[in-house]
Amino acid sequence: MASANSFRFLTLAIMVIFGTLILENSRVSADCQIDIPGLIAQCKDYVKIKGPKVPPSEGCCGVVKKLDIPCVCKLVTPEVEKIVSMDKVVYVARTCGLTVPAGLKCGSYVVPPRA
Repeated sequence: MASANSFRFLTLAIMVIFGTLILENSRVSADCQIDIPGLIAQCKDYVKIKGPKVPPSEGCCGVVKKLDIPCVCKLVTPEVEKIVSMDKVVYVARTCGLTVPAGLKCGSYVVPPRA
């Protein structure tokens, strides 16, 4: 029961944070064309802070491949970084075949070179 409640809370928190980001950064988010509901539904389990890195599903990759990562990185705030592991975000993006350049800044996170 506790894990179901924490899962719902995490989902709600991510939706609220990204919703707030979109409203506050409407020009940038419009340019980025982010499918927030799809991103949350398909990828939340792969970018949460707790747990190991896990290869993303095809559904997650389908949503991620539509993202402009440098554009999306402009939306990352300290609040997002409290919920989402930026290291896992980069891992997911790269695993899905996107180029995420080393040195790109996403919030306070600086993308490292590929290992």
